[in-house]
Amino acid sequence: MLRKAAVPAVSNGSYLQGQANGRLPSMDSGHPAQEGKVVLKKKVTLLRGISIIIGTIIGAGIFISPKGILKNTGSVGMSLTVWTVCGILSLFGALCYAELGTCIKKSGGHYTYILEAFGPLPAFVRVWVELLIIRPAATAVISLAFGRYILEPFFMQCEIPELAIKLITAVGITLVMVLNSTSVSWSARIQIFLTFCKLVAILIIIVPGVIQLIKGETRHFKNAFAGNDASIMGLPLAFYSGMYAYSGWFYLNFVTEEVENPEKNIPLAICISMIIVTVGYVLTNVAYFTTISAGELLLSKAVAVTFAERLMGNFSLAVPVFVALSCFGSMNGGIFAVSRMFFVASREGHLPEILSMIHVRKHTPLPAVIVLHPLTMIMLFNGDLYSLLNFLSFARWLFIGLVVAGLIYLRYKRPDMPRPFKVPLFIPALFSFTCLFMVALSLYSDPVNTGIGFAITLTGVPAYYLFIVWDKKPKWFRKLLGK
Repeated sequence: MLRKAAVPAVSNGSYLQGQANGRLPSMDSGHPAQEGKVVLKKKVTLLRGISIIIGTIIGAGIFISPKGILKNTGSVGMSLTVWTVCGILSLFGALCYAELGTCIKKSGGHYTYILEAFGPLPAFVRVWVELLIIRPAATAVISLAFGRYILEPFFMQCEIPELAIKLITAVGITLVMVLNSTSVSWSARIQIFLTFCKLVAILIIIVPGVIQLIKGETRHFKNAFAGNDASIMGLPLAFYSGMYAYSGWFYLNFVTEEVENPEKNIPLAICISMIIVTVGYVLTNVAYFTTISAGELLLSKAVAVTFAERLMGNFSLAVPVFVALSCFGSMNGGIFAVSRMFFVASREGHLPEILSMIHVRKHTPLPAVIVLHPLTMIMLFNGDLYSLLNFLSFARWLFIGLVVAGLIYLRYKRPDMPRPFKVPLFIPALFSFTCLFMVALSLYSDPVNTGIGFAITLTGVPAYYLFIVWDKKPKWFRKLLGK
């Protein structure tokens, strides 16, 4: 049922025993797949690529609680400015990943680029933290939002039982795992449909907002920059919240090997997606302020629901359903993409060998998908999810900053590398500085939680030497690792 992928692999599955410089064999390097071997098919078209990016970026945040930015900026005008600037900065990061995706034509995203630029140890640490904590916790959190809002129309007059939320969430997680294990094509088709639902949901908010502006409802925009002064610490934290809301632009690079004509489609998909999301986010926030004051927005638990109740009457019941579908799309896109990181890491000898196997008929990396299921369920029913995400949110920006710094390093280390798409050098320099600044800020503003996250990340170092470097493993230990 499962076979190893037909991709050139390093001897004994270890970079220390093979290519010690950490460079990956290219998919088009003259090593064709043997006839009869199983490979991942190129089924991600431009439209599907756009749906992966938009569908993963737009989750529950823009509909539920954009108040983090308003709280830390102190005024309507500054909050809209931060939403715009964060969109531009995210576009810069996405353009850097577009260059990396067109010159390193391998799936795996962050992991692959760190491995190419800096070698196996930091790459292993990245995939170690992603597998054990970050991805299961992040999936569980967005899934809980799905469970809560899919049940919202049935519990309008009372509080939703926590057990009911967790049970419907477990069903949603299982459904996404089954879908991604069964068919790449159907996963992509459903992602396109869910992306369409997200954009419809945003339009449901934007169009009434524009009508309100035409009617002259601009009182909340008067003296837009007046209000509580943003503190020195508050403004950077607002940018942190904004960058988090836009995160997801990097997921197409996780499936590079499955993208049709990646030299053209990856940059196009990234640019189109980021323009749509940035314009949509800014206009959605403008729409909120046509009806809701800054003070009311800070008090609202779900801004989109409050907005809809004031303008749409009974139709507001549809908003929680759209939010739930939006969350489901983020779950589907995230699992579709991140499973490829585990697939590639296994193929390069950094995770158990079984995770690099592909289903013979369905051509999906089935083990790399389902490995997330038990870990996510454990997080869902036992973990303090939000604390875990607080511990490790800095790790995402640390490694993204490292990836973009690696782009600059590769410009000097390998100047002759073919680069079909190339960004001006100031873009990766500015973006990597922004990421590292946010990491330094989190160490200063929240040293306890960030310190715990840093310690959890560092556990990847002894794990690397135990699982990868140690040659004299007992036979039972090797068998456990699939080697």
